Amino acid sequence: MYVLLRDTQNPLIAPRHDHAWEYVAAFNPSPVRKETTTHLFYRALSRPDVLASPYAGRSSIGKAISLDGENFQNRTQVIIPENEWEALGCEDPRVTYFEGKYYVFYTAVQEFNAGGIKVAVAISNDCEQFDEKHLVTPFNAKAFALFPERINGKVTAIFSAHTDEPPAKMSIVQADAIEDFWNPKFWETWHKNIDDHSLKLKRFDSDHVEVGAVPVKTDKGWLLIYSHIQNYFEETKRIFGIEAVLLDIDNPQRIIARTKGPIMVPEMLYENYGHVQNIVFPSGAILNDDGFLEIYYGGADTTSNRAYVKLEDLLDAMIDEKRNTFVIREKHNPILEPITDHDWESKWVFNAAAFDAGGSVHMLYRAMGDRNTSVLGYARLEDGVHVDERLPDPVYVPKEDFEMKKRLPAGYSGCEDPRTTIIDDTVYMTYTAYNGVDPTHVALTSIKIKDVLDKKWNWAKPILITPDKVDDKNMCLLPEKINGKYFLFHRIDQRICADLIENLDFSDRRINRCIEIMGPRPGMWDSEKVGITGPPLACEEGWLLIYHGVSKTGTYRFGAVLLDKNRPTDVLARTVDPIMSPLEPYELKGQMNNVVFSCGNVLRGDTIYIYYGGA
Repeated sequence: MYVLLRDTQNPLIAPRHDHAWEYVAAFNPSPVRKETTTHLFYRALSRPDVLASPYAGRSSIGKAISLDGENFQNRTQVIIPENEWEALGCEDPRVTYFEGKYYVFYTAVQEFNAGGIKVAVAISNDCEQFDEKHLVTPFNAKAFALFPERINGKVTAIFSAHTDEPPAKMSIVQADAIEDFWNPKFWETWHKNIDDHSLKLKRFDSDHVEVGAVPVKTDKGWLLIYSHIQNYFEETKRIFGIEAVLLDIDNPQRIIARTKGPIMVPEMLYENYGHVQNIVFPSGAILNDDGFLEIYYGGADTTSNRAYVKLEDLLDAMIDEKRNTFVIREKHNPILEPITDHDWESKWVFNAAAFDAGGSVHMLYRAMGDRNTSVLGYARLEDGVHVDERLPDPVYVPKEDFEMKKRLPAGYSGCEDPRTTIIDDTVYMTYTAYNGVDPTHVALTSIKIKDVLDKKWNWAKPILITPDKVDDKNMCLLPEKINGKYFLFHRIDQRICADLIENLDFSDRRINRCIEIMGPRPGMWDSEKVGITGPPLACEEGWLLIYHGVSKTGTYRFGAVLLDKNRPTDVLARTVDPIMSPLEPYELKGQMNNVVFSCGNVLRGDTIYIYYGGA
């Protein structure tokens, strides 16, 4: 498992209106670190005003310096359009320190068509003055990244060939001398066998891939961060993602492993809004002394940003999935199955709330029979795994108009998907109330812990706590107040939201706010909707919330987020990959195929028991 954290200082670099040459955008950064100084090269888009800038509306390459790795300053324009083959702009630099010199490869634009877009290079001895420039590729190409050392004696680079003449190819090129890279005869020979030099990273023909950062050497191989764009040929449906691939240390054309999907998609305002909306584009990477990979990227073709991922965790997730299997299924699963002799639970038993009290885990599970009415059954588990007691009758049934069946005989209705929270001596239960006709509501009831232990089901009269005519689900209470108020999670429009309430009798108002916590991530495993499982668990670092995410194929999986202890609306970290996916027969086939769905979890010692419905 791994998480990706965006730098809290983002954007690191934004356009400056006092600099005409970077008035519109300053993006797609590429760093090189020498000792304690970080030199950050980036694409700058100038003000479209010929009186303000001699490069009006064109791109040039800017550079900023950081002495502490955090703050970037001394922004200067270092590579400008001055040759015929770059007359309309110098774009998207990638810098490598190689054999005593700094090489900045960039996209040179002579004309805005495929034949006029090629790769060029600027060379410096000190990373300050660039007095030598060359046109590199004689054909359409972009995103040229030079490996920082020779591989088997060869100067090696990776780049995107024929980027504007799809299908584009991500290709490896090797030469005896770096000067070969700006020799047209060299490319004439190389290009004859371009398919032999290319990596196959697209998942579908409709995708597009492009080299991102200069490859980073690790003890497992060369790590390449690259751009993977879904639905590339439908501009309004494009999904920009950042992915990673591990290449063999001696043969970079051999793929060792890759991420299952995007590790990052546009989510933040500076990624969603700008010169071009909804873009994250990787252009640089550095491994720092703390073992974190720093990923530099452009946001919305406007700003320069950075994100962090722990290298060891990323590589483990790519290479060996078993090392990340920290969610272990109970070998006796399913621990609850329908009982055909009980008409109320003869078809399905699933989606259980759970809480720990009196030395046992108490499960309140959703059950359905032939009438398709959801009721709640009860089971007790001393060790959290094996059922020691299961009652023959439901302990909670529909009683109010808002949950009584109004569509007979086959329509679904009842009390669905309970979630429980203990506050003081009381168990508060939220659940989805559905009468088969009106939009679903969330209802709240409660019971004393003592009554549960004594099997006296003295439930408080349930009340609706969500608005009318709004489909609101997946609600639970936080077990602690936040700033003197009760904190509730719920889901609106496929997103996890929150609200704060003065009291739990809801005498002043129902839930009426969606303070957004997190939403789906386009192009990822949780791209369609997200919702909570059980209530978050308190830990030293914050609140640990396990959540369910639904993909575009309708598959339900689990992820995890860490929320700020004092501001639970703030997401501190979120798993990139799911922590659990449907694999077993009882998760793959059922009422709804390919589903793991939880409403309750219990923390005992350092182990979390996740109670979930399968299919």
